[in-house]
Amino acid sequence: MRLLEKVLIITADSRTLVGNLLSCDQMTNLVLGQTVERVIRTSDDTEPSTEVPLGLYLVRGDNVCVVGLVDEALDESINWQEVKGSAIGGIKHI
Repeated sequence: MRLLEKVLIITADSRTLVGNLLSCDQMTNLVLGQTVERVIRTSDDTEPSTEVPLGLYLVRGDNVCVVGLVDEALDESINWQEVKGSAIGGIKHI
């Protein structure tokens, strides 16, 4: 994965973050630029899904579950306000 590429991150507390990867280290700490949090509503919720701008954002490595590259052409073609889905469960620590 190269720096300055658009990535999507799923965190341990079920948040979905999208932004430009600016920096990372061996502990998977990630620095993102132009970050937005996608809040996807369930199908029975009348409110539209939203994207909350966060700007420059640091994600600690112990909170990262998944990091993946974003297909920017596909991502821009989706109206995220119309997307509905079910909640992603958080991590259960025993």
